Amino acid sequence: MKTVMQDGFGRQIDYLRMSVTDRCDFRCVYCMAQNMTFLPRQQVLTLEELQRLAGVFVGLGVRKIRLTGGEPLIRPGIVDLCRHIAALPGLRELVMTSNGSQLGRLARPLVEAGVKRINISLDSLDPARFRAITRNGDLAQVLAGIEAARDAGFARVKLNCVVMKGRNFDEVPALVQYAIDQGIDISFIEEMPLGEVGRERGESFCSSDEVRALIERDHTLLDSTESSGGPARYVRLARHAQTRIGFISPNSHNFCATCNRVRMTVEGRLLLCLGQENALDLRGLLRRYPLDDAPLIEAIHTALRGKPQRHDFSPDGSVQILRFMSVSGG
Repeated sequence: MKTVMQDGFGRQIDYLRMSVTDRCDFRCVYCMAQNMTFLPRQQVLTLEELQRLAGVFVGLGVRKIRLTGGEPLIRPGIVDLCRHIAALPGLRELVMTSNGSQLGRLARPLVEAGVKRINISLDSLDPARFRAITRNGDLAQVLAGIEAARDAGFARVKLNCVVMKGRNFDEVPALVQYAIDQGIDISFIEEMPLGEVGRERGESFCSSDEVRALIERDHTLLDSTESSGGPARYVRLARHAQTRIGFISPNSHNFCATCNRVRMTVEGRLLLCLGQENALDLRGLLRRYPLDDAPLIEAIHTALRGKPQRHDFSPDGSVQILRFMSVSGG
């Protein structure tokens, strides 16, 4: 009999976003503050604990796991962790989100370990702008990582771009053309108001409708019912069928009614909603019951009954949640 997890509103939960580190080699302006204090090592889940939790969730009905960070590829032992998780009976696919900096050396090992798809952050094609947005990123290194991912044999490679007025909104057409030239997908994401990053987010907020209107100046877009198992709404390009464009719109087009996911931070907090503080301390349960998964399973089912109906992101971009995106799991 197939195991199914449901929340208190009858939504089926089959997708887990699992952070493997809060650390990153970039300091993107929408994700974290310039001077970050990272978690002490003893507060971070071990690879064995991450593997155990992945097994518990797959046993409960999770069919898709996305490994996130921070930057997951700077976590020592990440390829072996991927191999263990990908082999879990019942898991449909293991996927990952990365900033691309380490893909030049790790893209092929990840494919061989069982990672099916990868999302790569790319917010600008201008080296100076890219460095300004990431605060220390090297565009050439990331572009080389994208090429390596294309060549490695992932089932699909997708770019993620957080669009901000005054920073990269005018680059949307160039980013679409780059995705077309590479034969890969791209999603445009509204900035999420998580954490105080040293500026007013409302000043740079750009809605998905504005991004779509800009793309439609050059391309005919065809609405699609396709889904990658996450929150993106996809369109196809009439003249370039190999490239899909996704829009992730947590502020302007709330997708909470169809939410099928939970997030787990690297310190073992199960976040029931990205835009709420409801959470379950899985690390405490893991370490209290090292040989017994039953208390974990019971606590997860109980927590899911309290999963909020929706987030409370404000249209003006004001911050209600103080944890950074990097701590929330990518």
